[in-house]
Amino acid sequence: MMIEDDPLIRNELDTLLQSNGYETAAPEDFDNVIDQIKAEQPHLILLDIKLPGTSGFSLCTQIRTFSQVPIIFVTSCNTDMDELNSIMLGGDAFITKPYHTAILLAKIASLLKRAYPVQQSEQMTCGGAVLRLESSSLDYDGQSVELTKNELKILYYLFKNAGKICARGDLVEFLWDNQLYVDDNALSVNINRIREKLAGIGLTDFIKTKHRQGYMI
Repeated sequence: MMIEDDPLIRNELDTLLQSNGYETAAPEDFDNVIDQIKAEQPHLILLDIKLPGTSGFSLCTQIRTFSQVPIIFVTSCNTDMDELNSIMLGGDAFITKPYHTAILLAKIASLLKRAYPVQQSEQMTCGGAVLRLESSSLDYDGQSVELTKNELKILYYLFKNAGKICARGDLVEFLWDNQLYVDDNALSVNINRIREKLAGIGLTDFIKTKHRQGYMI
């Protein structure tokens, strides 16, 4: 969840996070943010300090009365006292604007891995779809489809690289270790089977083909 009052920054963060496989929520009404947090139950919060009618410090204090959700302060307030207050009030990280996107993404991934070690290793999400590694299945919109071993590996690789083009050769090598001994058509067959299964639960055009390059989600 992004608690940020600047719509340009909010949209920028939303695009960045979704393109890296995260689902996002961003309150625009700051009068009942705490109720929205309780309703959404986010796995991590990006929190600005200067907000309409309240402050990030006040919200952090309130959040810590009922949740230990990881909180990253992302703010233009860049004094040592601001950073100290964020730590003292229960924040997990402090990043100043303008932020470096790679550092922000690395910090998010690190905090999520530390806070949810089991969940992070067993499921991945992208565009509303949830890939469940432990049960070799994919959930979408209340429906589920079972996957073969190769189908699971393909989707795992695509989810891990969400927003990026995955070259066919890299996928083949990941699947079968040595692409020299595998018919390239085998990958196409597996991709088509996955698409048919996903279409069966209403998830169409999820895996996109990039001509002469590969696939991406």
